Amino acid sequence: MSDAREKWDAIYRGKPGVMPGNASRVLVENHHLLPASGDALELACGLAGNAVLLAQHGLRTQSWDISAVAAERVAEYARAHGLPLTAEARDLMRNPPVPATCDVIVVAHFLERDLFPYILAALRPGGLLFYQTFTRARISDAGPSNPEFRLASGELLALCAKLEVLVYREEGLIGDLEKGLRDEAMIVARRPG
Repeated sequence: MSDAREKWDAIYRGKPGVMPGNASRVLVENHHLLPASGDALELACGLAGNAVLLAQHGLRTQSWDISAVAAERVAEYARAHGLPLTAEARDLMRNPPVPATCDVIVVAHFLERDLFPYILAALRPGGLLFYQTFTRARISDAGPSNPEFRLASGELLALCAKLEVLVYREEGLIGDLEKGLRDEAMIVARRPG
């Protein structure tokens, strides 16, 4: 078992009764852009708040996380609530998504730059990517302390340069720091075609 899997299994064992997780702001604020049907995938899902929202919307949804504990809890929740949602413990770098298999992909609070080509390739033509994660410009201690796990200014746009941008927010340290989207960037982007 990998160190990462052990770490996250221990974290999710320590969170009994918390199911599902919260859906991310990028999806909550922009769920009106979702297709009426299709195949969706949440990567690094944790307790799958986004995957649950996608399944409730009627999308055939998969949720992948490195933690087997999280995946089992998500699967139990989906069965109990009759959702079209399957959960899988999966190392994303060893087993990335297959090309042209998803109409929607959601990633929140996870950054592995080497995975981006696989994410973009996994989108079918017209497929949507909802992505939100932490930035190096921050006002709080939220998120990872290692800057390698945080986006540089404008980096999310660069990583998604082959997609058509529908929504983008990265407010940095400008204006009233008590308002807006701080510590994070978000994008909703569409694969052309």
